[in-house]
Amino acid sequence: MKTNTRFIKSITQTAADTQVVMPWTRGARRAAMIAKRQAASFKKAA
Repeated sequence: MKTNTRFIKSITQTAADTQVVMPWTRGARRAAMIAKRQAASFKKAA
């Protein structure tokens, strides 16, 4: 097996096993982030 192929397989396996919560996922955290961003844009416009 080539080193590159083994490396790619390792990366894809790690990505599949890792459960990271991204900030743009749906839910209360996402709504809070959007509200904060909109409040900041209103302050800049004023």
